[in-house]
Amino acid sequence: MLSSLHVHNFALIEDALIEFTPGFNVFTGETGAGKSILIDAFSIVLGNRASTDYIRSGADSYWVQAVFDLSDQKPVLQLLEELGIENQEDTLFLRRRVLKNGKSQATVNGMQIPVNLLSKIAAHLVDIHGQHENQQLLRTGAPLEMIDVYGGTKLQELLSAYQEVYRAHGAASSEFAILLEQNQNRQEIMERLQAEITEIENAHILPKEDELLREQVQKLSNSGKILEAVNLAHKLLDGDEHKEGILDLLTEASTAVDRVKSFDSSLQAVYDGMDNAWLTLEDLRQTLGNYIASGDFEPAQLTAIQERLDLLFRLKKKYGGTLEDVTKQLSEKQEEYDGMAFLDKNLALARKKKQELEQEMLAKAEALTNYRHQAAKAFTQLVTLHIKDLAMEQGIFKAGFARKDKCDIKGQDAVEFLFSANLGMELKPLQKIASGGELSRLALAIKTVLLEKSGVSTMVFDEIDTGVGGVTAQKMAEKIAIISTKRQVLCITHLAQIACFADNHLYITKTIKGGSTITMVKTLGPKERIEEIMRMTGGKSTTSTAKENAVEILDMAAKIKNAL
Repeated sequence: MLSSLHVHNFALIEDALIEFTPGFNVFTGETGAGKSILIDAFSIVLGNRASTDYIRSGADSYWVQAVFDLSDQKPVLQLLEELGIENQEDTLFLRRRVLKNGKSQATVNGMQIPVNLLSKIAAHLVDIHGQHENQQLLRTGAPLEMIDVYGGTKLQELLSAYQEVYRAHGAASSEFAILLEQNQNRQEIMERLQAEITEIENAHILPKEDELLREQVQKLSNSGKILEAVNLAHKLLDGDEHKEGILDLLTEASTAVDRVKSFDSSLQAVYDGMDNAWLTLEDLRQTLGNYIASGDFEPAQLTAIQERLDLLFRLKKKYGGTLEDVTKQLSEKQEEYDGMAFLDKNLALARKKKQELEQEMLAKAEALTNYRHQAAKAFTQLVTLHIKDLAMEQGIFKAGFARKDKCDIKGQDAVEFLFSANLGMELKPLQKIASGGELSRLALAIKTVLLEKSGVSTMVFDEIDTGVGGVTAQKMAEKIAIISTKRQVLCITHLAQIACFADNHLYITKTIKGGSTITMVKTLGPKERIEEIMRMTGGKSTTSTAKENAVEILDMAAKIKNAL
């Protein structure tokens, strides 16, 4: 439940810290005092759209903090764990700050998070119902959503089973459509595939062939420099008629050492080294000679390699970035060609699969529809009972079903709420006949019926009593009081009949401070509550009769609450 709400520099609110209790918390005050402003601030800390228009004059930002007690709130605790947010002894701190430049900062237990995650967490905590939400009853799709919620686990299981088959049928339909299109252009596709397969096969691509050819191009392109260097190296080793080579000089050096090595045994190692060096250099000389003899660099050879590289480049550009990709494409195109050859069989199999899934989808849609009819009957009967308690004794509320032309993700049902407020009146679509006051009562009745299906711990009613009064208002108050026995309720009202049922009465007023108007929030004690009920019922009257009337209203509400 909501433990406290702290609002700072928000519109007329300079700074307000409001403590809440379990049960029924009510806000009252003069018109324009700022009751709805508090709900606006609360909705912003819950992740709703934040406007800079709320920044108090002279301030550069505003912030709102909501503190929740998460005792027995397992879904919320599990969600926090999934998000990696530390649980602070079952207490949750939501905070949102909005700057003049439009940027906002959201934190949960001190950890900064995206606003969309703030909304995700808040959805498990609070349900805000105001005049706008009354209009949600008229929204296309809302009746079906409410019936599905009321249907509970069984209906959700049927819906999930249906949706699984619905998605499978969609995939099968797409596959069948692709094959059908291929069949229409079958000959053209097969001819194209055959041409591509032939093109790749005729290239006779070798692994890493392009890399090897590039090395050959580099060699052939520099053949002149290579031969010049090899000839020079060979000449230096072998010598010519004008100059001795390295091998000749090494032979002379070796002969000189050979003559004296018998006089000093250490020279034997020098001699052996020279001998080994001569053999190594002789091998190199022969290798260079063979290279020169075989170095027949034909220009035509370079041209042929360049043409081969050009072919491989075109294939890579057409079929993939590497030769490996090209050869892979060959396998895939061959497989596709073989598939086209058996397209008739594949098409028949795809058609059969689509038809089987369609039959299964329709069967599950029918099972879903049947259960929805049962759920809708029970749901609308309960809502009708509740609206009778809300001074619509002759009211009838039903769900009208129609079958859509084709299935969608929700099934094959189109549902609208039908309503009749008076005896003998024909049931008609809700949006055509319900007044604002009737919508308010219907919305409250539906909230009451769906109470057990909602997991949120806090419910907010923002002037849900618009358009009602007298006995109807008291009946509304009793319904809200019933809800408050199972959920924490925050309610803004201008009716004493509702305010008198509160467990915690918060009074909102405007005052002047330092030449500026500010909104203040005060928790009323027993005597102050009587005075506020007097104001709400008799205006400025402070007579003993007005006081007795206020006390009587409060006592009556207490007796009704004790009997719930």
